Amino acid sequence: MITIRYFGFLKEALGISEEQIDAQCCKNTAELLDYLRNRNTQWADVLSDANIFKLVVNLNVIHDVTPISSGDEVGILPPVTGG
Repeated sequence: MITIRYFGFLKEALGISEEQIDAQCCKNTAELLDYLRNRNTQWADVLSDANIFKLVVNLNVIHDVTPISSGDEVGILPPVTGG
């Protein structure tokens, strides 16, 4: 299983803070995002490439497609603003 954690407006918009999915669905972060976007139009809109968010795999912020496997934790974080 892969644990996915949603933060900020993503958690609010999707109505979920955490879930586990079968690791067989996705071999990397790009496949994971495609899998989630294909759930329905709401998921596709919220996780659209037009929205800016970061992926974190096992507590490491990633910038490129990254392999994932059973036991991994993926966080999806919205942009952070500050003043």
